[in-house]
Formats: sequence, C-alpha cells, structure tokens
Amino acid sequence: MYRPILSDPPAIPLIVRTKILTVDDSKTVRIIVKRAFRTFDCEIFEAANGTEGLASAAANAPDLILVDVTMPIMDGIEMVTQLKSEANLREIPIIMLTAEGGKDAVQKAAGLGVNHYIVKPFAEAALIEEIRKIVALDPVPQPV
Repeated sequence: MYRPILSDPPAIPLIVRTKILTVDDSKTVRIIVKRAFRTFDCEIFEAANGTEGLASAAANAPDLILVDVTMPIMDGIEMVTQLKSEANLREIPIIMLTAEGGKDAVQKAAGLGVNHYIVKPFAEAALIEEIRKIVALDPVPQPV
C-alpha cells in the first residue's frame, strides 16, 4: 500500500530584493540611475513616460519610484497624482528627479506627497544617500 511521507519541504531562504522603478523620458538618465545601483542587490525597472510608469508600478509593486516631472504622453505630476489615487500604489515612496528646481515646482511636488525632490544634474552618491533614507539597499551578494 502506498503511504505518502509527510514532512516539511527543505527550507529555502527567501531572497527579497529592493525594487526601484525609474520613470524618465531620457534614456541617459535611466542609464545613470541604473549604474548608480550596480553595487546594490536591487531590481531596476524602467519606463519612458508616466503611462508606462503607472503600468510598471502596478505590475511590479516597486519599493520606490524615481520620476521625472517633464515627460511626453503623461508627465510626472499627472503620474504621481494617479499613483496617489490608487489604493494599492499610494503608499509607494516617490522621489522626483528633475531639472525644474524652482520653488513652485518643489512645493507642487510636496503637495502631491512626494518624499523627496532631487534637481538634475545629480551625483550618483547623492542619489544613493537620499534613497537610503527611504529604502534599504543591500550590497550585491558575493559568490561563495
């Protein structure tokens, strides 16, 4: 007679990587952001406009979103407004990366619930420093 053996499956460590979505119409900026995270164990998602960014946020549930203000199709302000209206997305921290450093732009972003505002051009180290205030960044695991 066949009798199944009931036992717990072997424990497999759960690896949870920080997920970051960068939304910018400039491929160069997206490359710079991706390069800034090369030594950290995180997953980077990219989108070229707010519409793509919303879709990626819904599909990938990032831990943090970096978003430009001025983009075609849907700008960053509209994207953030829509993110904040979605129950499953509204709590995702947002950092705006933009060339618009005027007081009005910063106040508008803050009014939308943006966590931080970084003016382009920015240093990779400064970007990482601000992101570490919001999410954990673990180093890439070294091979054993």
